[in-house]
Amino acid sequence: MRMGVLDIGSNTVHLLLVDAHHGAAPIPASKLKIPLRLAEHLTPEGDVDEAAVSELIEFIRKGQTMVEDMGATELMAFATSAIRDARNGDQVLERIHAETGLTIEVLSGEDEARMTFLAVRRWFGWSAGRLMVMDIGGGSLELASGTDEEPDVAVSVPLGAGRLTRSHLIGDPPTSDSLREARKYARATIAEVAGRLRRVGEPRIAVASSKTFKQLARMAGAAPSTEGMYAPRALTLANLQDWVPRLAAMSAAERTRLPGVSEGRAEQLVAGALVAEAAMDILDIRELVICPWALREGVILHRMDTLPT
Repeated sequence: MRMGVLDIGSNTVHLLLVDAHHGAAPIPASKLKIPLRLAEHLTPEGDVDEAAVSELIEFIRKGQTMVEDMGATELMAFATSAIRDARNGDQVLERIHAETGLTIEVLSGEDEARMTFLAVRRWFGWSAGRLMVMDIGGGSLELASGTDEEPDVAVSVPLGAGRLTRSHLIGDPPTSDSLREARKYARATIAEVAGRLRRVGEPRIAVASSKTFKQLARMAGAAPSTEGMYAPRALTLANLQDWVPRLAAMSAAERTRLPGVSEGRAEQLVAGALVAEAAMDILDIRELVICPWALREGVILHRMDTLPT
């Protein structure tokens, strides 16, 4: 069957259409996205502003037309931390439903971690043994570990690259004092949950998903996207530790000239690197293998598992 999944994230709103069948890998058919950056469209009171809501509704309508034109029979929609944390998140969802007819599920941080873990497990298979999965979004960091398709432990902490940039990093390039405070906060936050992850056992493979990790890996020498999704890619802690001070010394404009770094994510890349370095160091991960599947694929796979065969 052909289905669509709408992902309303902190940085990007992304519609992915796939051909999916029970027991098979979903095959991308088409996609549509906008860099809405919802988390930056908050009023001082914590509400998503009118301009962002209107643009989101316009995108959803455009996406619904594409879904119909492409012959999809189902459109799933979910939102993550930007809507989850907004004071008027429920009102935004109600308005979207009233104007488009679309019902949007708000995933908890732990739901995000579990769905991403499912996608990674399906990608690597049972022979991978225990997996540790890391995903840095715009608003949160998800961590999960397990030997099955359901992780033994799944946690989410407020260490998204966009969130940490806004809350801690001052200046372009960021000041040394703000860098030190951001690093201290990231490490303290991860240390609070590290014990839960380490107690369930050492991973056989540590895996990273999400755009932030993919850009960090590409910047550090991993294969470009033109080599396809099956090209092996990894990010080592040693390379990351080498790059963090170099990234911090650059302006956002200078970072856009690095391989694989998009203009929309360049400002957040220092924060993403700080979080990635902290998570790898504290959890004693020397290398992360990059997985092309992440949350959206996990949502699709979970949905396919619930359909009758």
